[in-house]
Amino acid sequence: MTAEVTLRVATPADGRAVGALLRASYPVLMRAGYDEAVLKGALPLMTRANPTLLSSGTYYVAETGSGLMVGCGGWTRERPGTGEVLPQLGHIRHFATHPDWIGRGIGRAIHDRCEEAARSAGVTRFECYASRNAAGFYAALGFSALREIAVPMGPDVAFPSVLMARTI
Repeated sequence: MTAEVTLRVATPADGRAVGALLRASYPVLMRAGYDEAVLKGALPLMTRANPTLLSSGTYYVAETGSGLMVGCGGWTRERPGTGEVLPQLGHIRHFATHPDWIGRGIGRAIHDRCEEAARSAGVTRFECYASRNAAGFYAALGFSALREIAVPMGPDVAFPSVLMARTI
């Protein structure tokens, strides 16, 4: 990660900036993995900052020295969408990097911060619901693809994803 970017724990006050980052990132980066019909239904739901994550203490943002948010992501013990908690299992959540900042180590730095915090909390394994376009990023971090899944996002939206996992 470049020296001009720092990581910090997100707060509920970051909601607007995280939402703007998600809206800048997902439509551009997901275009390679999904057709327009899928994105049309999913993006309005995916590009909203999650208040629970923002107040969790395990969600992080990456900012430039001027305060521009260029990355976000975190982890939880709760399995997304179910609230299920399994001992020693953590879940990677809502990662994004601004398209202009891809390839600078921001996503990896956020993941490393998540891993460090999760290990300290007794987590030994991570799972993530990776979008198709993000599967290569997670594979580079040591995640293995387990199977394709459809992540429910609303009554009429199931987002095609890849369930991935790794020991931490």
